[in-house]
Amino acid sequence: MADSNTAYNGDSKANDMFEQDLKDILNDGQDLTDVHNTVQSGSPNKIMTSSYPGASTANSNISLALQGVPQNNGGDFIPKTMQAAQTKLETIKHWSFNTFKCTKQLISEKFGKGSKTVDLELETQIETLKDMQRKYANILRLARTLTSHFSQVVQTQRALGEAFAEQSQRNPELQEEFSYNCETQRNLVKNGEVLLGAMNFFTSTINTLCNKTMEDTLLTIKNYEAARLEYDAYRNDIEALQLGPRETTPAHKLEEAQKKFEDHKTKFEKLRGDVSIKLKFLDENRVKVMHKQLLLFHNATSAYFTGNATALDATLKQFNIKLKSANSSAPSWLEH
Repeated sequence: MADSNTAYNGDSKANDMFEQDLKDILNDGQDLTDVHNTVQSGSPNKIMTSSYPGASTANSNISLALQGVPQNNGGDFIPKTMQAAQTKLETIKHWSFNTFKCTKQLISEKFGKGSKTVDLELETQIETLKDMQRKYANILRLARTLTSHFSQVVQTQRALGEAFAEQSQRNPELQEEFSYNCETQRNLVKNGEVLLGAMNFFTSTINTLCNKTMEDTLLTIKNYEAARLEYDAYRNDIEALQLGPRETTPAHKLEEAQKKFEDHKTKFEKLRGDVSIKLKFLDENRVKVMHKQLLLFHNATSAYFTGNATALDATLKQFNIKLKSANSSAPSWLEH
C-alpha cells in the first residue's frame, strides 16, 4: 500500500509539474501592456525627467492625450487591442490545457492504463453504421460504373440507328433491311433512355443516403467521441484529486475540477442522446428508402431486358420519375 501511495504521489507531482511548466511557457515574455506603453512612448532609453513632483505622470498623461489613448483618473489605461490580446491568450491557455489532458487520456487508453467509458449497445450500433456506409459506398460505385457503361451502349445504339437510316436511303435494294434494323435500334435507344433514367435516380438516391444522411450522423458521432474523451479525461482528473491526500489538495482546486467535470459530463450525455436518436431515425429512413430504390431497380432492369416497354414506362410513372427532354442542356437525365 505504501508503494502504491508513493507511485500515485509521484504521478500526481509529475502531472502538476508538467502543467506548471506549461503555464510558465505561456506566461513567459514581456507583458503586453508594457510592450504597448514602450511602443507608444518611443525608445525606452530616451526618458524625459523633471525635478518637480508628479512631472513623470503629467508627461505621460500629455503624451497619451496627444495620441488619443483613453485613460482613467488614475492615469492607468487598458486599450481595446490589449483586452482582445489578453482574451485570446486565455483562449490559447484553455485550449492547451484541454488538449494536454485529452492527449494524456488517449495515450492512457491506447496502453490500457486509463479507464474508458463504454456504452456497449451504442458502440455496436456505431460500428454497424460505419461498416454499412462502406458497403453502400461500394454499391454506389458499382451502380455508377454500370450506368456509365450502359450510357455508352445507348449512345452507340443511337449512332448505329442513324447509320442504318442513312444506308436505307442510299441502298434501295437493301432499304427494307436497313429500315427495320434502324427502327430496332431506335426502340432500344428509347427504352435505354428510360432505363438510364431509373438507374440515375437510383444512384442519386444512394449517394444522398450514403454521403449526406449517413455522413451527418457520423459527424454527430465524431463529436460524441471527442466529448467522451474529454469527459473521461476530466473524470480521471477529479478521481485522482479525490483519492489524493486532503491536506495537499486545495479546496478551490477540487471545486474547479468538479465544475469542469460537470460541464463535460453534461455535454457528453447530450451528445450521447443525440447519437442514439439519429441512429434510430437513420435506420428507419434507410429501410424505407432502400425498399423503394431496390424495387425500382429490379422492375426497370427486368422490364428492359425482357423487352417489355409498357412495364418499363409504368415503372417510371410508379416512382414519379421524369426524363429530361432531348434538347435539355442539363447533364442529368432526371427532373426531381
